[in-house]
Amino acid sequence: MDTRYPQQRISVFDIFKVGVGPSSSHTMGPWRAAERFVRTLVMDRVIESVRRIGVDLYGSLAKTGIGHGTDVAVLLGLSGEDPETVPRCVIDEIRRSVRGVEHLALAGGVHVGFEYTRDIRFHRDQALGYHPNGMTLTASVSNGRSIQETYYSIGGGFVVQEDEGPRPEAQVTLPYPIDTAADILRWIRSQDQPQPISSLVLENERVWDPQDRIEQRLQHIFTVMRDCVFNGLNTERTLPGGLGVARRARRLACSLLPQPWPDNAEEFFAAVAHSAGKPAAAGAAGFEQVLRWVSAFALAVNEENADFGRVVTAPTNGAAGVVPAVLLYYRYFVAGASDSGVARFLLTAGEIGSVFKKGATISAAQGGCQAEIGVSSAMAAAGLTEVLGGSPEQVLMAAEISMEHHLGLTCDPVGGLVQVPCIERNTMGAVKAITAASLALASDPEGARVSLDDVIEAMWSTALDMNSKYKETSEGGLAARIPINVIEC
Repeated sequence: MDTRYPQQRISVFDIFKVGVGPSSSHTMGPWRAAERFVRTLVMDRVIESVRRIGVDLYGSLAKTGIGHGTDVAVLLGLSGEDPETVPRCVIDEIRRSVRGVEHLALAGGVHVGFEYTRDIRFHRDQALGYHPNGMTLTASVSNGRSIQETYYSIGGGFVVQEDEGPRPEAQVTLPYPIDTAADILRWIRSQDQPQPISSLVLENERVWDPQDRIEQRLQHIFTVMRDCVFNGLNTERTLPGGLGVARRARRLACSLLPQPWPDNAEEFFAAVAHSAGKPAAAGAAGFEQVLRWVSAFALAVNEENADFGRVVTAPTNGAAGVVPAVLLYYRYFVAGASDSGVARFLLTAGEIGSVFKKGATISAAQGGCQAEIGVSSAMAAAGLTEVLGGSPEQVLMAAEISMEHHLGLTCDPVGGLVQVPCIERNTMGAVKAITAASLALASDPEGARVSLDDVIEAMWSTALDMNSKYKETSEGGLAARIPINVIEC
């Protein structure tokens, strides 16, 4: 089934969402679905009559749900915890006790019957028709009837309900409606004065929010990204899940910036910027030092993500490290970088993510890792090219170059965990994005033989042709070659 969403109006803040790892499709999406289900029970005025809750997970959600924390996310969502604000200690407590849960307090304090081993059912050999990430929630109420809703987690934390129409906020009229890269250029070329892509995107965003609110939200996204990197660089332990994967970001950063480090993110990154170009403890200087920092930034985010930390979907959790790594490269290693540049970067990158979502997919369960790392790399390349002074044509060329070299990338998480090879892939995506921006800035787009829209269409057709075992099921690629006895949270 064609699950693309042309002509939907998607905000930059739909692409960049604050949430909890390890997966936007398998953690964030089910979490939001559970929240929506409880809201439905409240609106239908049956919440007080609920006696039991059942959860049925299908397809990819069932096959890798435990490794991705789907069960934990659903319980947190049903309990009324929000991924943007839930304390880390609450997540850790649920993770430790999830298999022993024998009752549940729904949002609002209504206690219902619930047993983990009975009421969360993983249908690994069944899939619902609309999307590989399907789930059904059932509430049994006191009069003997059941209320049941089916949801699909379609990538990037987006959730749709079965037979659901367009979201009300997606039905607005924008001054510059954009569905394709060609639309971007058409609107740019219709202006009396040349303007960057970010200016068009800002005008569209003002339909949803006033400009000062947009600026605040963009700054918040940047702050969460930066803090996530900082937290990741200050944490050193083995990641959960049984693979024994050790965090590496801190060790890499320590080789670049001798300790003691400042104890807050703002001062720390000022020290990082000051160190740029100077020989570090390991002898790295210039290009090599910057390359190591970019890799450390990306590793830090996705190590946090794998450890159920707070990240920003960009456009997904599994690919959350690419955009922050490139954005921090711009902010702290590029002369003349500014806060306004950060905003322009995010506006441009977010619009490119939206175009990919409309024309293809940002769900690895549907398109493989090209839909996550590939899209995030294209977003970062476009954002960087924008703030380095590239023309709109060069911005789109950078996104095209970056995705072109991710086409066909499979999703094969070993053990159903967003760790191997997922964490390292974020470093590769970040470096490719910087390279793509450099190439685009040195090129004449008029001579390009392939457009961004061509690449998006090729990505979609590749997704359709790709064998399902290479789409986040942990049944193909590296996952099939690495023996794992138990897939666990």
